[in-house]
Amino acid sequence: MNREAPSRHRLRYLPVSIFAIVMGLSGVTLVLRRLEHDAGGPAVASLVALALTLLLAVFLGLLYLRKCLRYPDAVAEEWHHPVRISFFPAMTISLILLGTLLQPLLPPVALALWSVGVAGHLLLSLAVIGSWISHREFVYAQLNPAWFIPAVGNVLVPVAGVPFGLVELSWFFFSVGILFWLVLLTLVFNRLIFHGPIPARLLPTLAILIAPPAVGLISWVRLTGEIGVTGRFLYSIALLFLLVVATQARALLRLPFSLAWWAYSFPLAAFVLSSFLFAEREPDAGIHSLLGWVGSILLALVLVVLLWQTFRAIARDAICQPEDAAAAQAPPPRP
Repeated sequence: MNREAPSRHRLRYLPVSIFAIVMGLSGVTLVLRRLEHDAGGPAVASLVALALTLLLAVFLGLLYLRKCLRYPDAVAEEWHHPVRISFFPAMTISLILLGTLLQPLLPPVALALWSVGVAGHLLLSLAVIGSWISHREFVYAQLNPAWFIPAVGNVLVPVAGVPFGLVELSWFFFSVGILFWLVLLTLVFNRLIFHGPIPARLLPTLAILIAPPAVGLISWVRLTGEIGVTGRFLYSIALLFLLVVATQARALLRLPFSLAWWAYSFPLAAFVLSSFLFAEREPDAGIHSLLGWVGSILLALVLVVLLWQTFRAIARDAICQPEDAAAAQAPPPRP
């Protein structure tokens, strides 16, 4: 009997969406760095989080590379899937985030990682857009907030791009990201309102609605140096979508755990960072600092739940399984 068969089986079903974990932990690390800066304390927690995020990113990157070499047909199947294709840019977004995290610590290494991530993200974005406008047929039932992921990566570029001195390149990616965010926002809301409810397993992706405007505010301040009318608009939209997701909390909590739950982490971290940035630039504007602290507490709770549920799923061998098998092993929704 071949003892390696189960391992190879799991590798075949390693989902590209698993890189959402790296995105989420990167967002948490940025929030920790911001809290340490505001408190004037030593950068200990953020450095530990950065080290863990880097190790996980390397591990998952090598693991998915192994999948590409051993099961290219499975990777092709993911690429041609109408939902999973949108998660491929999560890999390049992870590189962009890692470059952003390392920018104040190791600028040359950060620039190399960031540059590879940006170039790869441009290619993946073009490929994803090409698949959208090609001869492939898509139906509204396949449209979901995960389609925002390529736009999020584009809007994220100026956060480190401006400090690297690449201002015009940052404006290009910011403009492209905002354009496709607005286009997809219209399509997604049309789908949610007029074409039936989103599948239960994809409900956590609703949190992705928060990310483009929240990240957009941070990039806008990087590019212009001020909040202004545009910054207020972006922050208000991010807050609105946070409230929309909060109204769905009861339905979301009844869902069995899946890796899709990690979609909560990065958008929430982006909202926290945008809140603190707004409070810093406009100290008399209102309750933005309070919203940042409340969001930080919520993010900490979400992170604990995500880590606990992920380790439980690994222990039950419920990760890296075919969708039907994973659903069969998941505990039933709570009443």
